[in-house]
Amino acid sequence: MNKIAEAFQNGKAYIPFITCGDPDLETTAKIIGEMSRNGADLIELGIPFSDPTAEGPVIQQANLRALAGGVTTDQIFDMVAQLRKDVKTPMVFMTYANVLFSYGAERFIAKSAELGIDGFILPDIPFEEKEEFRELCDRYGRDLISLIAPTSENRIAMIAREAQGFLYIVSSLGVTGVRSEITTDIGAMVQIIRENTDVPCAVGFGISTPEQAKKMSEAADGVIVGSAIVKLAAQYGRDAVQPIGAYVRSMKEAIGGKIR
Repeated sequence: MNKIAEAFQNGKAYIPFITCGDPDLETTAKIIGEMSRNGADLIELGIPFSDPTAEGPVIQQANLRALAGGVTTDQIFDMVAQLRKDVKTPMVFMTYANVLFSYGAERFIAKSAELGIDGFILPDIPFEEKEEFRELCDRYGRDLISLIAPTSENRIAMIAREAQGFLYIVSSLGVTGVRSEITTDIGAMVQIIRENTDVPCAVGFGISTPEQAKKMSEAADGVIVGSAIVKLAAQYGRDAVQPIGAYVRSMKEAIGGKIR
């Protein structure tokens, strides 16, 4: 069983996201450790990019702050290398194709695998164009995680049949960001997924409250939360470690999971 699959063996999986380097990498590393201690089953690490097309204003601004602070991909790799001495929680990179192209896709994936990154989420790569990255991920034993959106419709089954790691269900149309209400019929999407794969699925985009997390977890195998955490990082800056840890714990408890 790979590390990502293990994340879904502890009841419903709670998957938080953080933008690396906002406010700085030292604080990011502390936040990741605190997330791990407070119930995160898998952690998404966002590598900053100047044009993050899937992101709403909150995470866009975090990307810009991190880049303005001079954060580089190599510095993020160094941070992960240090984290992996203590943090055993599965981790995936969430970034964009240009980040891999500029670094060298094979070099990026090989280095990530060497450091113990378990997979990749590349939201700007259409399912039909993923083979270049999929082949490299397979070569280095990492998972390329596919997204399924409300507009996927008759493509859901096709995407599910080729899924690796977990399937990222996008709860709402548009970009990431906190939403007061999620109206997509997640249950119907999950049913199609279940008919075509045993790979677990987690719901993201717009989840911010324990009540929303609980509701979404009833249909899927896990929940993903990004913007609400990034807002805390923006609000508290270098003092964000404890507030984010408490928030992660409250969300994990809301979906009924045990904190390891």
